[in-house]
Amino acid sequence: MNEPVKELHGRIPKVGIRPVIDGRRRGVRESLEEQTMDMAKRVADLISKNLKHPNGMPIECVISDTTIGRVAEAAKCSEKFEREGVGLTITVTPCWCYGYETFDMDPLMPKAIWGFNGTERPGAVYLAAAGAGYSQKGLPVFTIYGRDVQDADDNTIPEDVKEQLLQFTKAGIAVATMRGKSYLSMGSTCMGIAGSMVNYDFFEDYLGMRCESVDMTEIVRRIDEEIYDKEEFERAMDWVKKYCKEGSDINKEQNKASREEKDAHWEYSVKMAIIARDLMVGNEKLKELGYEEETEGHNAILAGFQGQRQWTDHFPNGDFMETILNTSFDWNGIREPYLVATENDSLNGVAMLFAHLLTGRAQIFSDVRTYWSPKSVKRVTRYELTGKAKNGIIHLINSGATTLDGTGQQKDEDGNPIMKRFWEITEEDAKNCLEATSWRPANREYFRGGGFSSNFLTKGEMPVTMMRVNIIKGLGPVLQIAEGYAVDIPEEVHEIINERTDPTWPTTWFAPIIDGKEGPFKDVYSVMNYWGANHGAISYGHIGGDLITLASMLRIPVAMHNVPNERIYRPKVWSSFGAMDPQGADYRACKNFGPIYGKLK
Repeated sequence: MNEPVKELHGRIPKVGIRPVIDGRRRGVRESLEEQTMDMAKRVADLISKNLKHPNGMPIECVISDTTIGRVAEAAKCSEKFEREGVGLTITVTPCWCYGYETFDMDPLMPKAIWGFNGTERPGAVYLAAAGAGYSQKGLPVFTIYGRDVQDADDNTIPEDVKEQLLQFTKAGIAVATMRGKSYLSMGSTCMGIAGSMVNYDFFEDYLGMRCESVDMTEIVRRIDEEIYDKEEFERAMDWVKKYCKEGSDINKEQNKASREEKDAHWEYSVKMAIIARDLMVGNEKLKELGYEEETEGHNAILAGFQGQRQWTDHFPNGDFMETILNTSFDWNGIREPYLVATENDSLNGVAMLFAHLLTGRAQIFSDVRTYWSPKSVKRVTRYELTGKAKNGIIHLINSGATTLDGTGQQKDEDGNPIMKRFWEITEEDAKNCLEATSWRPANREYFRGGGFSSNFLTKGEMPVTMMRVNIIKGLGPVLQIAEGYAVDIPEEVHEIINERTDPTWPTTWFAPIIDGKEGPFKDVYSVMNYWGANHGAISYGHIGGDLITLASMLRIPVAMHNVPNERIYRPKVWSSFGAMDPQGADYRACKNFGPIYGKLK
């Protein structure tokens, strides 16, 4: 595994811990100093031991130099946090404090308060008062209050408090990490897909990101003028020849490429991957070639490639490029994935980005292609679906950016399929993913310029979450979430169904969790029918709760989800918009507070 590296410009955000205290001297404050500061240290220790940035680096916590009892100390703390690059704050207290005087007033930072549930001092009273004050000032705050009473000398963090501290921190780090980064469009609108009509206002107002764009001819220029690291290219080609096995060619004889043409397509595809990465994050080696401007890159945390049709009608498709960049390993070793959206679908790319920042894992990009009812499967294959698949399955399939991590060939300590964070992946895991993948010559009725598409079947029984961001005129962005499982079906059944579509592409069979109630999760058909676009991003794990927390920070309402109530965590003020109607309250609160960065324009 490669060591974690910082490839994007801008500070790596830190977590600011604010120990607030009753400001009354001559006995009260002095009696609380040790307990209050100890709370801050315990929170910092919890976060540092349990969470990492998506690039594998540890999350650093910065604690105020002193407890905060009055406004001057709050100002000193803010000054320190600004110097240190803090991106979110957690306020902790075991006691009553002066609410407004001790506030974190930065409108751009996600903020939370943990009020100690004890009887000796009224920490819960401060939590309630501060929550009300933040709401009145239009600064949504996440409140944390343990379910069970603790003694004043109890130095533990209850499990329910730990869960909320970590859930808030993961989402807050994601918000802070996106800010100031770029979305890079390589090309423009793809085949009329609305998600590829990049909405600059959405990126700027909701995510704090900028949008960059290069024409696809920039890739041609860099290939023709050899603006790439030739030593890396040779190393990459050796790796491809060793690990990327070609699959069968389904093209008609008159459309099949010769061996010479296929070899040329491999070389072109590898160069595309190297160049796309360089466009995203830069490459210092280009400076040695005399290309200082190209060295810099576009500081892109996320990119999209148009491909069809202007590129793919003439050049090898972008499937290899997209797949290998989205994968946690390549010829340079095991490393953080580079997120690239197929067909420049920026909105599905954003869903991939959300999940990657929350989990540190590679993401699957798929067409939400076909709902297969149990009746249809039995009619076509004579097989009756069982287990998690018994209510029907959704065929997730796409020619491009389905990460090789999605093969399910990585294993946990019990031998179960998993998609690991890159710093957990072994060389054996990577080889198993490559062994389970064949590279089929592209279907030239779709891709006239040739190329290669990854082909594999995801190993089932993995918990996964499918998500998607859509933009609705007059409403703005909304998020869709469906937790479920990647499931196994017999290989011969898969083959029969798969032959009815393009068999050269990778497949994940998805069974969402359904509840039988009226609405989007009544049955599997309803999930498919309610889905808002043709693409979905799929992450390992049931991460819907984390996504809902993140969406509330960004003021993006959630249109549909199947997350249990106990995992839903939003700012306390959301209940003021309708505690008896949480989904409607989410829409109203997001509209009321509006996009964080949009207010800066």
